[in-house]
Amino acid sequence: MKLRLVVPGKIDQATGGYRYAAAMLREWRHAGHLVALDEFAGDPRACLGRVAPDEILLVDGLALPAFDGLHLPARTAALIHHPLGLENGIDLQKLADEAARLARIATIVATSAATKRDLEAMGVASAKIAVVEPGTAATRTPLVRRARPTVLCVATLTLRKDHVTLLRALAKLRGLGWRADFVGSAQRDPACARRIRAERGRLKLAGRVRLAGECAADDLARLYRQAHVFALASLHEGYGMAYAEALAHRLPVAGVRAGAVPGVVPARAGILVRPRDAAGLATALRRLLGVAGKRYARNAAGLRFPDWPTQAERFLRCLA
Repeated sequence: MKLRLVVPGKIDQATGGYRYAAAMLREWRHAGHLVALDEFAGDPRACLGRVAPDEILLVDGLALPAFDGLHLPARTAALIHHPLGLENGIDLQKLADEAARLARIATIVATSAATKRDLEAMGVASAKIAVVEPGTAATRTPLVRRARPTVLCVATLTLRKDHVTLLRALAKLRGLGWRADFVGSAQRDPACARRIRAERGRLKLAGRVRLAGECAADDLARLYRQAHVFALASLHEGYGMAYAEALAHRLPVAGVRAGAVPGVVPARAGILVRPRDAAGLATALRRLLGVAGKRYARNAAGLRFPDWPTQAERFLRCLA
């Protein structure tokens, strides 16, 4: 199969959406498919001019708005991680614009059943939406948990990830000897990053919560192996790759019932609470940092997720 994958900017960015696209690209090329990568950052007309007649054009949803008003090839597909209108709350105009945009495209691949339901609620025809969840690398490396209970959060510092609620939950557990690592870029939303730092200071947690920035893959894997609990208060997820990776590392999860998260984190392996419920999240963390956490961790160790080669092949079948 011949594809042209269009993503907005460099594909090596450390977010779930870019990592999904990069993993698919890697697996498709490894399987011998001819896949051109267009790291789109300029004139959309020039981008369309690079599409060969025998290529399928696959556009990441983040790049789609740039092509408004332009004629797309008949063999165009879209990859949707979550509706753009749900990035920070509900933006009805953005949802309407995106629905109109997707009406022009014959094949849509969503990264979860929850995202498919969101698209259907926007009026996108169900018949043209396929679901291909991310793959998850199986982890067989030994765990090296720190002696001090450690909470790990992996998420870009943006409003949707709601680090402030997690900080307020942790502040309610001052009597426990935990520490926390927040891994994620502060560059995508500097104003939000400043708010998180200010809240950490206001709660007097600077000595216990480390804002680690982005990490290389090997360093992040080490942090997963060393942690005791994964926590993320995200207000919406199209899938939630960090949750799946935490479970693959045998970490119990404290999170929020939002978007696709309940479909990724089963009740036996994590505790999910209402959005923006700092007290509820604190209660979940208290349980998981205590004796009950070992039971949840054992249950997480029994979970199995699809691998990337399987999902990459499934994606191509949807396009075919």
